Amino acid sequence: MKRMKYVVCYSGGHSSALAAVETVIRHGRKNTILLNHDISGKVEDEDVKRFKAELADYLEVPLLYANRESFQTDTPLSLCRQMGIMRFKGGNSICTYYLKTEPFYKWLESNYPVGRREISDEITLVYGFDVSERHRIARRRKHLLNKGYLSEYPLADNGSRLRISDIRDMGIKLPQTYGMAKHANCKGCLKAGKQHWYMVYCLWPDIFREAVWTEELLGCNIIKGCLLHEMEPLFSCMKEEGIVPGDSECSALFWSRVRRVLEI
Repeated sequence: MKRMKYVVCYSGGHSSALAAVETVIRHGRKNTILLNHDISGKVEDEDVKRFKAELADYLEVPLLYANRESFQTDTPLSLCRQMGIMRFKGGNSICTYYLKTEPFYKWLESNYPVGRREISDEITLVYGFDVSERHRIARRRKHLLNKGYLSEYPLADNGSRLRISDIRDMGIKLPQTYGMAKHANCKGCLKAGKQHWYMVYCLWPDIFREAVWTEELLGCNIIKGCLLHEMEPLFSCMKEEGIVPGDSECSALFWSRVRRVLEI
């Protein structure tokens, strides 16, 4: 009989890392696959790459990749310019599709194809969505079933029964990005808002300038309701007043503090 493989969609963030640990505990390392999409070092922090590899080594599970062929040079902003758009009609950013979704389904089709109206008996896909993301889970589960794949969500389904709730308890440091953000997303995330882009303005000015140029070239905006160059005067004042850039603080509290400091 074929043994079911559990493919963890392993982003390099804390939640997907916890899902990986729980999958190994529940199903064994021989039945676990860690599948990642490598992203250009220009936008994916090198310490995120360190974290992904270190946890995989700790678990003794090979780290596999489903990459866009030109992932080393393609970034979210360069893809926008290549495609001439920033978002699809439904509002989803094109970078997610071309850097992750499309390579992911190509990998599935090459390694675990399923016929029409069939459900794979070879793999189950594992995600790190937690209990607060029930709506995402419902959509993802239905979508994957329509494609012929089962899925599991250990953080949402097991909750307080997780054997490990913090990767640091295993002696593995979280990516440095968690010191200033809630996530390990790309620098210059196209789904992010003003708080994130203030951080980009301060810490990665080359990416900020590229984003301003891309908005001008395509005639569209990253942040809903405003262009980045319109935010520059405010960002400049914030920086001069010593507002520390970061994306981990509650947005409402962050902007309340900004208004108080700037007296606006």
